[in-house]
Amino acid sequence: MTNRNRLAGLLAMVIVSGAAGTASAQTSTSAPLAKELTALLDARQIDSIAAKDPSGPDQFIGALYFPNLQLLVVSARYSVPQLLNERLGKREYRDIYIDLNSASVRGSKVFIEDLKCDGLLATREENQPFDMYERDTKRISFDGDWKKQDLSEDAYMRTFTEADAAYARLLSALIQEAKKK
Repeated sequence: MTNRNRLAGLLAMVIVSGAAGTASAQTSTSAPLAKELTALLDARQIDSIAAKDPSGPDQFIGALYFPNLQLLVVSARYSVPQLLNERLGKREYRDIYIDLNSASVRGSKVFIEDLKCDGLLATREENQPFDMYERDTKRISFDGDWKKQDLSEDAYMRTFTEADAAYARLLSALIQEAKKK
């Protein structure tokens, strides 16, 4: 093998690994979990689900599902966890979702709007809906336009990675609840 061929091979490897790095930065870990949860909800013919969040005794998760349109997920601390524990036992999932959205402990709320029920995606194709992530009072639109949100591309991608990991964790807890008989 000549030096020229080695150099060409090395250059090709660098280009491929660089492209793979960019793609992996945009890979959604929540996508397969969102699809699994929505399939379970479809099978059970329900439009809401809720679960205890394993991160704390007063932390809960609620989801509202609009088939083929959107999955809305909220996680928050609740000041009267006994009430939500009772509702969870009665499978009053929609009520838990509503309580978490309206009466959660200030500063503890995470809210995710997964449009198209396909997990969080860092960008969307033109004229397609985009996902949103809200933590406390900070709201990020994953529309690929980080500049209009006063973010650098790195900060936008870090926020996406954080949001996607949080969403995957919440979806996993909801899937466990949906699998219960």
